[in-house]
Amino acid sequence: MSQYLVVTGMSGAGRSSAAAVLEDLGWFVIDNLPPALIPRVAELAERPGPEEWAKGERIAFVLGRGGADQIEAVNPAVAALRSGRATVRVLFLDAPDDVLVRRFEDTRRRHPISSGALGGEIGAIAEERRLLDPVREQADVVIDTADMNIHQLRRRLSELFGGSGGDLLRTTVVSFGFKHGIPLDVDLVFDCRFLPNPYWDESLRPLSGRDGSVREFVMDSPESSQLLDNISSLLDLVMPAYLREGRSYLTIAIGCTGGRHRSVVLAEELARRVEERGYRADVFHRDIDRS
Repeated sequence: MSQYLVVTGMSGAGRSSAAAVLEDLGWFVIDNLPPALIPRVAELAERPGPEEWAKGERIAFVLGRGGADQIEAVNPAVAALRSGRATVRVLFLDAPDDVLVRRFEDTRRRHPISSGALGGEIGAIAEERRLLDPVREQADVVIDTADMNIHQLRRRLSELFGGSGGDLLRTTVVSFGFKHGIPLDVDLVFDCRFLPNPYWDESLRPLSGRDGSVREFVMDSPESSQLLDNISSLLDLVMPAYLREGRSYLTIAIGCTGGRHRSVVLAEELARRVEERGYRADVFHRDIDRS
């Protein structure tokens, strides 16, 4: 039985880069196929006979270059795929409008729906976002690529799609700093700025939450353990519910002021607790190297 990954999202958010990474991870990548043909390709891949070119493959469809007409066909194509027995996941790549505009200016590429949108690139991006909103709502994973270079994107995709796909619920715990903005691509957000801040200890300030002395400082606060206990209790409720609803991925974000000390400690500890419950948990410290 094949596994299917549909990669879509905003133009300029990194679909081509994601396709290259997925190929390196062993996926059979089909780029720019009209969405209406996806069920036909899946049918060929699954049926017995001489057309066994993709039997048991992990197949990724990269969509989004065909303009407005093809965008509207994405969700019906995904629904058709999911009507079978195969594992189907949807990855949506996103970035803020100003980042997308800058990327188009840097590459001098024409936006795929520019001809039908008013207001140049900004108008085209706004129209594409409007059209893609229903697709984004159905996505299993949303990745904001605004602050990612190709190496960080590779690491994130490898964490999510580098294995055999046998994990029931892949969980990622993200630490971040509120002063750098709340991540766009998360399901649950928690605020730990009420905890004592190691930043005000001059001996701890240059360190990060990965250092033992910072971890000891943060976890010495009774509120830290209480917060983790409460989050864990919530996850005991919602994670089985996500599984019943067919969710494959869960992203949890924990934020402090700068994303270097408290949130890093709590993210590491929460990931450990998630794994104790039998789920795989990856950790991503978004802002640990920012000042």
